[in-house]
Amino acid sequence: MHRIVHLESGALIADIRRPAFAHQWTEYEATAQADIATRLAGASIAIVNKRLLTAEIIAGLPDLQMVAIAATGYNNVDLDACRARGIVVSNVRGYARETVPEHVFALLLALSRQIGPYHQSVAAGRWQKSEQFCYFDYPIRDLAGQTLGLLGGGVLGQGVARLAAAFGMRVMLGEHKGAANVRDGYVPFEQLIREADVISLHCPLNDATRHLIGAAELAAMRPHALLINTARGGLVDEQALAGALRERRIGGAGFDVLTEEPPTDNPLLAPDLLAAGNFILTPHVAWSSREAMQVLADQLIDNIEAFSAGAPRNRLA
Repeated sequence: MHRIVHLESGALIADIRRPAFAHQWTEYEATAQADIATRLAGASIAIVNKRLLTAEIIAGLPDLQMVAIAATGYNNVDLDACRARGIVVSNVRGYARETVPEHVFALLLALSRQIGPYHQSVAAGRWQKSEQFCYFDYPIRDLAGQTLGLLGGGVLGQGVARLAAAFGMRVMLGEHKGAANVRDGYVPFEQLIREADVISLHCPLNDATRHLIGAAELAAMRPHALLINTARGGLVDEQALAGALRERRIGGAGFDVLTEEPPTDNPLLAPDLLAAGNFILTPHVAWSSREAMQVLADQLIDNIEAFSAGAPRNRLA
């Protein structure tokens, strides 16, 4: 009988059905990193979301046969260690195809139309004292006619491209940074950085993409350009971005992710940045519409049932 341990049930609001095979189910609303090895002792199937499954932890779990990731990202699991042990690793795919693109455009619209600054100005009494029926303290830009540069052309990037087309934007898909050849339908990475009015990130985080956007890229961006990141915090050099925002070297940024989550000491949490009006930060919720979370939960159990039936799906290892 499989023993299934869900380490982070509080990270998902959904009806999680139990797998249709004999099993023992244990779940914890949250698990500290230091408690992972103890809680997974004897487990044959581990359900994780963001907690780290390192090679050291995996080596101490001789009964572990499957890691079911309750997310798409997998940089928290040592896949090489799992492969070496024959442990199946599966993730959840495509569940956020609607919710993440919508969040991208929520951030983009709020920045381009200056929703935050105008709202705060009304709250401070600016409108009530205006001599005209309106005022133009914060310049507004239409999305129509602007160029959206996508770094990452998977399901989420494609969803953002569909919405961009509806807004009348031109979509540009960027090649990998440092690539020797440019695929059909793509433009060189450097060209996208230089020409895009909006850059939206939809890449996995790995050694090749860490600090994909750094000081050099920020310096090369158009002075009015907006940077949107709903993927992974480590894709951007956050210290360099903080400087670019303070000095108004780019138009603004909308982020749903940070390098460390929950964050502690991060340059993008500085009070002056959060109050400046050219930066919006949300707490990694782009994926979390109720509809999307239910799809995720259903697919998570589908993955576990497929593994138990001897036909693993959505395999990473």
